Amino acid sequence: MRRPSNARAALLLPAATWTALFFLLPLTLLVVFAFGQINIITFDVSWGWTLENFTRIADGLYLQPIARSLFLSTVSTVFCLLLGFPVALWISRLSGWRQTAALLAVMIPFWSSFVVRTYALVNMLGDGGPLANVLSTIGLTSNAPGILYSPQAIVIGILYTYLPLMVLPLYVALERIDPRVLEAATDLGATRWRTFRRVILPLAAPGIIAGCILVGIPATGEYVIPAILGGGKTLMVGNVIADEFLKVGYYPFGSALATSLMVVLTVVLLLARSRLRRYEEIVS
Repeated sequence: MRRPSNARAALLLPAATWTALFFLLPLTLLVVFAFGQINIITFDVSWGWTLENFTRIADGLYLQPIARSLFLSTVSTVFCLLLGFPVALWISRLSGWRQTAALLAVMIPFWSSFVVRTYALVNMLGDGGPLANVLSTIGLTSNAPGILYSPQAIVIGILYTYLPLMVLPLYVALERIDPRVLEAATDLGATRWRTFRRVILPLAAPGIIAGCILVGIPATGEYVIPAILGGGKTLMVGNVIADEFLKVGYYPFGSALATSLMVVLTVVLLLARSRLRRYEEIVS
C-alpha cells in the first residue's frame, strides 16, 4: 500500500525541489529584503525591521510610474482584446488544415527571440520608418517623424508581443461553442449583432478573462519593452525596480516595490480567477 504513495512522492520530488530553490527561496528573500534597512555608507543590508520602504512608495515620484504601468497595461490589454477577438472568432470558424495553418501563423512569432522582435520594432517606429512614411503619405504628418521612445511605442510593443496570448484562449472558448446554439438563436429571430451580444460574448467570457490575465499581468511589470521602445524616457514600474537593484543599489526599497506589485497583481489574479470559475460553471 505504501509503494504508490512513495512512487508519487519520488515523481514530485524534482519539481518540488526546483520550485523551492528557484521560486520559493528567491520570493522569501525578496520579502525579507523588503522589510530590511541599508547602510548608505557601506551599502550593507541590516535587519532592523521597518515599514519605511513601503511608505516611500506613496511618494509621487514612484506613484507616477506605477500609475503609468497600470494605464499602459490596461490600454494594451483592451487593444489586444479588440484585435484578438475577431481573429480568434475567424479561426474558430475554419476547419481542417486551414485552421491548423491559422493557429500556426499565430504561434510563429514565439519561435523567434523576444528581444530580437522588440528591437525589430525600433526600425518600424523610428523617424523615417515605415509607420512614419505611412503617416506622412496619408497627410497626418509632413516630415515623417516616428513615435519611437513614447508611450504609444510601448503600447504597440506590448500589443505585438502579447497578442497571441489573447488569441489562443479566445480561440479555445469560441471553438467550444456548439454551432447548433447559434442556429437556434437565428431560428428564434435574433439578428447577428444580438446573437453576438447575447450568445457568443457570454459563452466566450472564460476566454476573455483568461486572455486578459495572460496579457495584463505580465504587461504591468514589463521591463524589456519600455527599456527598448521607451528609451528610458517612459519608465514603467519594472524599470524603476530594476534601477533600484542595479543602479541605485537600494535592495530593500526595490524589494518593497516588487513585493507591492506582486501583492496587487495576485489580488487581481484571484479576483479574475473567481470570476472565471463562475463563467465556467455557467457554461458547463
